[in-house]
Amino acid sequence: MTIDTVVPVLEAVPNISEGRDLGLIREMVGLIEEHDVEVLDWSADADHNRAVITFIGAPLSVERASLELASFVADHIDLRNHRGVHPRVGALDVLPFVPLHDLSMAEAVVSARRVGEEIELRGVPVFYYGEASVPPGRGLASLRRGGFEALIERWPPDRQPDRSAGCAAAHPRLGVTCVGARRVLLAWNVFVDGLSVTDAQVIASSIREARGGFQGLRALGLGLVGAGRVQVSMNLEDTLRTCPLEVFDTIAREVARLGGEVVETEVIGMVPDTLVLPDSVGRLKLPDPGPARILSQRVAAHVAARRTGRTETSDRTV
Repeated sequence: MTIDTVVPVLEAVPNISEGRDLGLIREMVGLIEEHDVEVLDWSADADHNRAVITFIGAPLSVERASLELASFVADHIDLRNHRGVHPRVGALDVLPFVPLHDLSMAEAVVSARRVGEEIELRGVPVFYYGEASVPPGRGLASLRRGGFEALIERWPPDRQPDRSAGCAAAHPRLGVTCVGARRVLLAWNVFVDGLSVTDAQVIASSIREARGGFQGLRALGLGLVGAGRVQVSMNLEDTLRTCPLEVFDTIAREVARLGGEVVETEVIGMVPDTLVLPDSVGRLKLPDPGPARILSQRVAAHVAARRTGRTETSDRTV
């Protein structure tokens, strides 16, 4: 008899508009872990006032955990009281699904849209982005322009939700949720000394794709008042198409030209293989992430454990 060795692995990376109440964030992590998924990483930042949780598992388990999280967030977060330097439009602000192993992008899209339908039933409007939008490729930057405050009175003419929940504007307390399907991306921050926030904003503007910079790069210059630090905060959508080291070197040159210094690089969530090539960690001034933060190693271990335990190995979405 042939043993089915297909182990579909779906990743979810919810971004939640709460980065200061660590007890509440730990409750969210514990809630997710009750759903037969593996939490790979979580982090929170008080100045961003944002938490990011990364977890993987069989598609249906990941969907269930995501919806449990959505319900918890709805009960505990009020955007009317939220302040932070990171753009946001929702309490559960962004919910991307990423196919990692034995799973197609089309299947990740099915998961994203199914979860989006359920979130709408909870009264929260939903925008689809990335590969889940129609047509595919809708970006987050346009959806978050002006933040939650731009959506609370009425939908802007250029931003009609895919699922409105019967609302003429964003939910007054929870905003909207952006649900997407995408490839693995690199979320990272480069910290600089000796420069102003304005300097960091100028650098960010010069390197982002929208201004003719690196392909697939989104960048902001931010000042973290609580930490007393300045950073260039970035998302790089395809680390194979655009080399992170080239982006970093460009930032370092501009920082030096303006009289400052790059002091550290921080990766949010899991570290893709392109950042653990020889000499990359030292060159980027990235603290050694260790094997627990390397995405490919954690996925391989997860797949091996699932095969051994024969746990939901055929749990596909289509």
